[in-house]
Order: sequence, then C-alpha cells, then structure tokens
Amino acid sequence: MLWDAVQAQRAVCVVAGTVARTALKPQALLPGSFNPLHEGHTRLAAVAAVRLGMPVHFELSLTNVDKPEMPQVELQRRLHQFGSTNTVWVTRSATFAEKAVLFPGSAFILGWDTAVRVADPRYYGGASARDEALQQLRELGCRLVVGGRVDTTGQFRVWDCAEAVAGFADLFLTLTEADFRVDLSSSQLRCRASESDGESAL
Repeated sequence: MLWDAVQAQRAVCVVAGTVARTALKPQALLPGSFNPLHEGHTRLAAVAAVRLGMPVHFELSLTNVDKPEMPQVELQRRLHQFGSTNTVWVTRSATFAEKAVLFPGSAFILGWDTAVRVADPRYYGGASARDEALQQLRELGCRLVVGGRVDTTGQFRVWDCAEAVAGFADLFLTLTEADFRVDLSSSQLRCRASESDGESAL
C-alpha cells in the first residue's frame, strides 16, 4: 500500500509505518537518506525545531542525485528506524528545487556538507542554472537551515552563506557550533558496521 502510494503521489506522509491520508504539509523538513538514522539527525531536527518555533518532520526521497533509486524493501527498512514518534514524508524529489515545489513556504534543515552541494554549480550544469534553482526556492518562500559538520580534514565547519552563494544569503539560516554539534555521520556508522561484520566472520 505504501509503495503504491509513493509511486502514485508526489509526497506521502508516514506515521508509525502507516500512511496518513489527511496530513497537513509541514513547515519544516529535514531531508536525508537516513542510512542509518542516528543522533545527528534527531538532534539537528530538535535544535531546528526550537530555533524555528515549529515541529520538524523528516523527508526520505526514493531518488537522489548521487545514488540509484531506492528499492521497496530498503524503503521499508529505513522507515522502520523512525518508530512511532516521528513523521516522515516519502517523496521522489531528488533536489531542493523539487522539494520546494512540493513543500512551498517550508524550511529545509541540512548539514554543512549538503549545503556545499546545494551551492556547487556542478550539480546544476553551471552557475546560471544554480542561481535559477535558488531563486525558485526564494520565490516559493523556502529557507535552508544549515547545521555544522566535520569536513574530510577533521575540521568542524559552520556555513558561511555570504562566501558560498553571493546574492542568496537571505535563503540561509546558519546554526552555530554552540547551537549544534554532533561528530557522527551515517557513512561512519556503516563503516563501523562493516568492520564489525568482518570481525564476526573471522
């Protein structure tokens, strides 16, 4: 039922593993692949909820600009992580421009590394197309709330929108290190799980 609904609709609200047919569109969303869901996600959502003064829902897209489409069994596995206390919107929106069309007026919460990709012209085919996409977010009344992350060199990075995307500083709300810091990532957890599985097989 859920899989068919996701295929037929552009956004499906899931609460405790069940499709909520009458759910109102959220005003704040934390998109991610959640492979796996971890404290960094939940803490960032909680901090953003306080900062924005509104509940933060999660968004899980079946499509991603960097990865193949998620199969049905994997969707079920990732949704199961959220239990009964979180609301998850399942979409097929790979980009923030697509998410903005689905959720106009919403704030999207993301990490520094994702914000870097949002600002990178290579993901759009050039700076002009990047600016058009960001302008679309602006016209749809959306904002991007950016939490800090540790980069590949081990340095904790806080978003500086003025340097990265000149002319679009109004789209971004930066969370400082004092607001939020969790030095954990899904890729680290997957690596640890893989190492653990390898040791168990010895």
